[in-house]
Amino acid sequence: MDELDQAIVGLLSSDARMSLSTLARRLKVARSTVQARLERLETSGVIAGYTVKLGEAARAGRLRASALLEIEPRAQAAILSRLKSIPEVERVLTTSGRVDLLLQLAVSSTQQLDKVLDDIGGIPGVQSTESLIHLSTKLDRAV
Repeated sequence: MDELDQAIVGLLSSDARMSLSTLARRLKVARSTVQARLERLETSGVIAGYTVKLGEAARAGRLRASALLEIEPRAQAAILSRLKSIPEVERVLTTSGRVDLLLQLAVSSTQQLDKVLDDIGGIPGVQSTESLIHLSTKLDRAV
């Protein structure tokens, strides 16, 4: 990615609905140049899609948490398969620290969180879990 690609991605990160014309005008390049660059960024997988980022008002009533899992090494595939079937699991990341998987969860209550954590802890191959409830977001630069 060169500087123009980075500028395009930066502008779209702040407003994914920005039109090609607006992008071209802000970057001082031809609209066709922006269109060609976007097509290349999409084809190469740099841009995987365009989405809506929900604000706090839309997230009201949703409890967010992270779960840290230690798992048996050979059980990862089976555990991932089971985690995919739990709708409250939004994201699963592998880690390099003392835990093997980091899960992002979204639930409607602490009772539901308790049940989901029990379900996760009961998956064969899960050795231990630790949960962290998200209280508030102070900074979000996620793209």
